[in-house]
Amino acid sequence: MSQEPQTAAGPDARSGRSPAPTLHVDALLDDPETRIVVCCGSGGVGKTTTAAALALRAAERGRKVVVLTIDPAKRLAQSMGIDALDNVPRRVKGTEDRREEALGESAEAGELHAMMLDMKRTFDEVVETHADPERAAQILANPFYQTVSGGFAGTQEYMAMEKLGQLRAKDEWDLIVVDTPPSRNALDFLDAPKRLGSFLDGKLIRLLTAPAKLGGRAGMAFLNVGMSMMTGTLGKILGGQLLKDAQTFVSAMDTTFGGFRTRADATFKLLQAPGTAFLVVAAPERDALREAAYFVERLAAEKMPLVGLVLNRVHGSGATRLTAERALTAAENLAEPGIVDQTAGNADVRNSPETEGSSDSGPAESKPAPAAADRPVDELTAGLLRLHAERMRLLAREQRTRDRFISHHPEVAIVEVPALPGDVHDLTGLRAIGDRLAAGHTELS
Repeated sequence: MSQEPQTAAGPDARSGRSPAPTLHVDALLDDPETRIVVCCGSGGVGKTTTAAALALRAAERGRKVVVLTIDPAKRLAQSMGIDALDNVPRRVKGTEDRREEALGESAEAGELHAMMLDMKRTFDEVVETHADPERAAQILANPFYQTVSGGFAGTQEYMAMEKLGQLRAKDEWDLIVVDTPPSRNALDFLDAPKRLGSFLDGKLIRLLTAPAKLGGRAGMAFLNVGMSMMTGTLGKILGGQLLKDAQTFVSAMDTTFGGFRTRADATFKLLQAPGTAFLVVAAPERDALREAAYFVERLAAEKMPLVGLVLNRVHGSGATRLTAERALTAAENLAEPGIVDQTAGNADVRNSPETEGSSDSGPAESKPAPAAADRPVDELTAGLLRLHAERMRLLAREQRTRDRFISHHPEVAIVEVPALPGDVHDLTGLRAIGDRLAAGHTELS
């Protein structure tokens, strides 16, 4: 891909932050060589919104895009004006007019499609594709299969990658944007193919498939004589019916196991290939950026193409010259006006031992307290000053956290997205996020 992060020229004059490469989102989305964008990150950092905003922006810039989400809250469907997302890509209306408005009527119109992963339906599709109709029907009706396809650890992550492989194989879209599963370890989708392969190659599976592989009476004899003790123990642990269901399932699935591993390996290589771009999404909080650092290191270890970090919900202020300390001091002065003299620029404490009764200045005069009618205004101002002080402390904490990440990973390109006052619930909100993503700033006030 031609996307190359550019380094900011020196530290920011206002914040003194360390320089960081800038992530140029539009260059990434416009590059025809970019075919897959994978958004990964811990839960609750705006990963789904980021994926949707990137997909919408790419579509409105002329690309044919599909966004795959695994978000169980279905916020993406609501944001895109679709009643419900399912395992089939659905066309999102309203992108064409925006394209013409931005780039003229002669501009090539893009398309946006959206879908939500249906884990079980994807598993069913795999079975139906790689087994004859009779055997597929046996597998789909098997109780053990229904349990595995709906709740086996790692199935969701594996099926997300399976669906990505299916979408890419169709070659129907210019760009696929993937919102990774909201798992406890948000990079489980990298391990899922290996984990499922280990399950399929495990001792229990080999035990259950051994009779089927031997075939007929020989297989039954092997099971009844050679494995009687083992299967008897398994029957007590799993239950006789469950063991029978498992054996039937494994026997029916035996011919498709190799296909699972082959496709898992192919999808893993697809994630490593040129044309795939990983974006780590985080918030400017210690835990989120600690997770982001882990993602960066893990992606590097797996040789996955990381293009940058999206730092969401960054707070700012238009009054950074007023420090938290000065704001709190001013608030205290308003709350207790008799403590500090602010006339003529003085800040002398009234009736102090140095001034009281001085022959040079005469008796200290007390400043009249504000009239009762002025007190509500002073109290409101003091409250606003305290809020500003809290905001400045938050900014300082976010800056320290961000700088710590940059010091450990100075090579990672960053784009910051300022915190919005409300939730994103429509295309307009997603466009606003896209505009901020494309701004290319590593400092937004």
